[in-house]
Amino acid sequence: MAKYLITIIGPTAIGKTSLSIALAQHFNCEIISCDSRQFFKEMRIGTAVPSEEELAGAQHHFIQNKSIFENYTVGDFEKEAISKLDELYLANDFVVMVGGSGLYVDAVLKGFDEFPEIDIAVREEVKINYEKLGIEYLQTELEKLDSNYFSVVAKENPQRMMRALEVCIGSGKPYSSFLNQKKNTRNFTPILIGLEAERSVIYDRINQRVDIMMNEGLLAEAKNLLPQKDLNALQTVGYRELFSYFESEITLEFAIEEIKKNTRRFAKRQLTWFKRNETTKWFDYLTDRKKIIDFLNTIIHNS
Repeated sequence: MAKYLITIIGPTAIGKTSLSIALAQHFNCEIISCDSRQFFKEMRIGTAVPSEEELAGAQHHFIQNKSIFENYTVGDFEKEAISKLDELYLANDFVVMVGGSGLYVDAVLKGFDEFPEIDIAVREEVKINYEKLGIEYLQTELEKLDSNYFSVVAKENPQRMMRALEVCIGSGKPYSSFLNQKKNTRNFTPILIGLEAERSVIYDRINQRVDIMMNEGLLAEAKNLLPQKDLNALQTVGYRELFSYFESEITLEFAIEEIKKNTRRFAKRQLTWFKRNETTKWFDYLTDRKKIIDFLNTIIHNS
């Protein structure tokens, strides 16, 4: 019997978690999360980790299993996720994968890309220029050297942009030219389900989610993490804005509006990334679960 990885993608706050649990219950299988911030146990509220009730609805993996003090890369995740899938497929023909981190989804489905070794001097030069000139330097140079990757990268994430920029400078080629080159063999058949909605609906859901996070204690969670604000894991929407508030750079009201605005921008980039994959079957977020299950059963039956 073939093995299937039912992968649910889409922008933040669209309802991926509830669909993943419904599908896991229908296929009596387990869930792999590929949200690059939900890995970290210190970041529960601001990353919208599934509730205790949701986590009890199906067995989840890669939720709050790491610390922000660990250096955990997408390459590490790929290895651990493939190993976990091999284990899960011993007992079941189905696994559900869910998450909004496109790079991490691609790593599991297609393999992590191989990049050339970059001279340490180039790496240092990029770092020094960033420290001296700020994030605008990274944004300007990356847009100039690789407009394709610049259109989808998290523009407030200096680590990701520094990495891309050093590859562009060190190799003389766009960072995006090294993406999706390696074709790893996988022992499963991926089926991609996308959830979407009108942009105004997505934005309203994001705004509501941020308000809920604040009510649930995001301010206190972020304050506890302030001493670690320079760690890579915390270069994240929902925390950076509150760090600026704690340091008296902006008001709390403005910080909350910035979280909403930056999350909306993030959702737009997520859709840009996910829409590149033409094999994804997209459904409106309000689509009846039975219709999605019927689609999956048809694909499985005909494969």
